[in-house]
Amino acid sequence: MFRTFDEDRKYIERKYHDPEAEFDPYSRMKYHGEGYDAESGLDDAGILEGLEKLKPALAGLPHPVAKAKAIAYVLKNERLYLSEHDYFTGLYSLNRLADSVTFSVWRDEIRDRLDPVLHQTDIDFNGSGAVAIWPDYDHVVPDWASLMKLGFPGILERAREYRKKRLETTGLTAEQEAYFDGIELEYEAVLDVIERLYKGALTKTHAKAGKLAACLKQLHDGAPTNIYEAMQLIFLYFIISESIDHYQVRSLGNGLDNTLYPFYKNDLENGTFTREEIREFLAYFLMQWSAIGNYWGQPFYLGGTEEDGSTRINDLSYDILEVYDALGIYNPKIQIKYNKNIPERFLRHVLDMIRRGQNCFVFCCEPGMIKAVMSYGGTYEEGLHMDIRGCYETGVRANEVCTGSGYVNGPKAVEYAFTDGFDHGYGKQIGVHTGEPVSFATFEDFYNAVLTQWSHLIEKSVQITDDYERFFSYVNPSSMYSATVETSLSRAYDGYQGGVKFNNCAILNCGFASLVDSVMAVKKFVYDTKTATITEMRDAVLKDWKGHERLRARVLNSPYKYGNNHAETDLYAEMLARYFANKVNNRPNARGGVYKAIMHTAMQFVWEGEKTLATPDGRKAGQEISKNGSPVPGMDRNGVTALIHSAVRLNPSLYPESFCVDLMLHPSAVEGEDGLTVMKALLDVYMENNGMSIQINVFNADLLRDAQEHPDKYRNLQVRVCGWNVLWNNLSRAEQDAYILRAENIR
Repeated sequence: MFRTFDEDRKYIERKYHDPEAEFDPYSRMKYHGEGYDAESGLDDAGILEGLEKLKPALAGLPHPVAKAKAIAYVLKNERLYLSEHDYFTGLYSLNRLADSVTFSVWRDEIRDRLDPVLHQTDIDFNGSGAVAIWPDYDHVVPDWASLMKLGFPGILERAREYRKKRLETTGLTAEQEAYFDGIELEYEAVLDVIERLYKGALTKTHAKAGKLAACLKQLHDGAPTNIYEAMQLIFLYFIISESIDHYQVRSLGNGLDNTLYPFYKNDLENGTFTREEIREFLAYFLMQWSAIGNYWGQPFYLGGTEEDGSTRINDLSYDILEVYDALGIYNPKIQIKYNKNIPERFLRHVLDMIRRGQNCFVFCCEPGMIKAVMSYGGTYEEGLHMDIRGCYETGVRANEVCTGSGYVNGPKAVEYAFTDGFDHGYGKQIGVHTGEPVSFATFEDFYNAVLTQWSHLIEKSVQITDDYERFFSYVNPSSMYSATVETSLSRAYDGYQGGVKFNNCAILNCGFASLVDSVMAVKKFVYDTKTATITEMRDAVLKDWKGHERLRARVLNSPYKYGNNHAETDLYAEMLARYFANKVNNRPNARGGVYKAIMHTAMQFVWEGEKTLATPDGRKAGQEISKNGSPVPGMDRNGVTALIHSAVRLNPSLYPESFCVDLMLHPSAVEGEDGLTVMKALLDVYMENNGMSIQINVFNADLLRDAQEHPDKYRNLQVRVCGWNVLWNNLSRAEQDAYILRAENIR
């Protein structure tokens, strides 16, 4: 692709870990790569030893100050990466070592201050699989525009100006003083490590050293002036925030193409770089995240719409797409802001990449997502210019934080309706008492029990979240993030504890289709046709369908399945989706914001499924539950158009944090020019009916079966999972089987 890059690629692939050795992507920050100067700093053990010695000096300090001092120690002692094979720098110790004397200590400390009953409920929810719930520090998007305009030193100087202004007017409380102290100390530490990197680069004689040193000098002294410096700033902010500061950065730029475009345009006009040189820098830049190997993928988005209705796709958007395609990587993952104005050439390239097996894309439909943002108080302009965070979550740019709080397992509500709230797998009463099933004389009785159990899980998730999030910034001050956001500076308040306009939380609706199909199975087979009694259905699920195989076969072949545009089923699906959303949306949280519903499961479709008994829809114990707003694997039998109609009937914008549908298409359906037209038509139907996010796999079952049996032949086969893409060979056998089942039922 590029001569220099092609020679260097194998070294960048080893920058963060050995790609040939066993690797756990969930623990990616624990690993070390090659190319770091051992003389430039300490290893992990040395840094941890120094932090332990520093610990007494941190005791009693305000937490923003103590955390900043711990981070400064780590950055001062990091081993540095200034490789002849890379245009980007690196830090050796990435496993959030400062946590050992800050976050981990303070997290344990607050346990005595939490409500003991709610804390035990939290433990039981996680243990039983009823709700996965934990504090979320992993969906951060800084104000990249401020970072590009001001650079690291400008961000620090602006914070000092806000401090001075407040001191001259209202004065500073002790808490506000600590807030500004934390920012100053942390950004001084960032500038210090950049200076260390710059001085290290001056000692190098390799071909890239001059450009690297000049870049680092500029970032130490001011704002970026060209696209290479801008990309280096993004990388440095990311690696320090995510791996040192404990706030995971979930978008690279406020639209990577639009954040970098002014530099791109200026560089070409002034002759700073040629287009080929910029494309080469992009190759090195994108490879950083491929090499890191985050299981969830590193997101960035492209495109969008200007206020005059024109597209934000630009020449750089095409270059990013073409370089990514040529690299053949599957991380980072790319969100495409989708609207009627998207250029046909750009869209066709994306769709062609998808049908060729490049599954890194998700389409984020602007009309529905703008409505979602406006539903919790955003203006039209805030919706139009929103950031896409994480997998496909909405976020008001530079003025919203949102934490994913509780992943509520919908099928558990059905399980608990059958067991009077007792969790047989966990051995404890988790749900509420709704009576034994024999007392459910009518479907309304059963349905009410399910809703009561579901409501209990939702309400307790909110209470647990409120109880913990009072301590959000106490446990993990967000000085690095807060300094980028002008609202936080003007309020002199931590960005994750009331310092921005929207301080929101999200409650996640997991296993939704499994819930719908289970409710419909009971309605049809117990109460409508009386094929089985409620006691027989209860016995079937408690015995994992053993002895009830004929009933299970009839249930599995039932037409009453979500995703088939079936009127009665979709009516219940619509109302169940609305029930959850009404329980969650816009209720006040503990940080001055509101709760937002989200139709998303992350990996909980597997992990919660493992802890869930058999369900009346025919699912067996331990199998995965449905994910996102998608059907149970293999149950959407009437084609993708029917699936889209079922999904949009749920009114996706009722889920203002995110709502996503997964499509699976057969390769024969997307061949040639007509295939691209078909794919675009499906996207348009979804968008025009207020859909939000949608992602596509193109498979046939024969290929997947062959890949399962001959993994060596399919090392590069990608699969779109939930909000990210992975290699087929990295999926478990059970997960692979679920994809094969869906592929067998493509219509």
